[in-house]
Amino acid sequence: MSNLEREAAPSLCGGRGFVVAEPVRELLSPRHVKLGESSEVRRLLPNLGRRMVGAWCFVDHYGPDDIADEPGMQVPPHPHMGLQTVSWLHEGEVLHRDSTGSLQTIRPRELGLMTSGRAISHSEESPRSHARFLHGAQLWVALPDGHRHTDPRFEHHADLPVVTAPGIKATLILGDLDGATSPGTAYTPITGADLALTRGADVRLPLEPDFEYAVLSMSGEAHVDGVPVLPGSMLYLGCGRRELPLRAESDAGLMLLGGEPFEEELIMFWNWIGRSQDEIVQARQDWMEGTRFGEVKGYDGDPLPAPDLPATPLKPRGRVR
Repeated sequence: MSNLEREAAPSLCGGRGFVVAEPVRELLSPRHVKLGESSEVRRLLPNLGRRMVGAWCFVDHYGPDDIADEPGMQVPPHPHMGLQTVSWLHEGEVLHRDSTGSLQTIRPRELGLMTSGRAISHSEESPRSHARFLHGAQLWVALPDGHRHTDPRFEHHADLPVVTAPGIKATLILGDLDGATSPGTAYTPITGADLALTRGADVRLPLEPDFEYAVLSMSGEAHVDGVPVLPGSMLYLGCGRRELPLRAESDAGLMLLGGEPFEEELIMFWNWIGRSQDEIVQARQDWMEGTRFGEVKGYDGDPLPAPDLPATPLKPRGRVR
């Protein structure tokens, strides 16, 4: 899901000023955000205590929701620029449409990766005939300056690398992990992995000491470096780790997010990432006038209008706490 809040506020992201250069255990609680009439997500990034993890700059966890008698996810066409969206499911299906003409149903543990580049628009919805439960995460990756004006594109990867050891199955979503590389296009040194742990698992996952990491709990009972992390919460781990102890009290699902700390300072407003006030103002004008971001064909409904810009100027800043 994307940012559908009607009272959007700018987020201050980027810069190395608040990267923790040593191992830490910083538990992040979610902010509950209503999307539409009945849907609610748990927003972990941006967070009052942590704005980014590597290039990961937006994390929503949703479900499991019983949508047997509901329409399920219904996200009308809306724009993006300067980022990649990562759609990741544990249960259910999401039908993706975008302005490049892509039409794809994304299923559990398949990667839906959309690179907005300079401009794209898309919609997300549960198919008319859908599974009873919907459970997943929506994430954004900030594009570095040298790639943020690239052509928009969508990738779907149903066959992803899997790293296994007794008690753990790690599906690589993006970037690299333990010698495996995702087929998804990455523009910064990054890691995204889905970790399925069996009850009683006690394992150590290899990490890159120059990366900063966080772990999002999707389901079950797990301890991450000795800290219990409940579903819908995320533990920030800092840098300087070569391995990560994981222990499961039950079958558990986690997501490992990491990457080289993102140096650039950003403005994130609504569904756009830019570097200046003028870029955001122009993006809003282009979307409202129906130019630049293209058209999503086939969605039964109107596009989302952009929220009003704040009265105070938008300025790129570093990481804040």
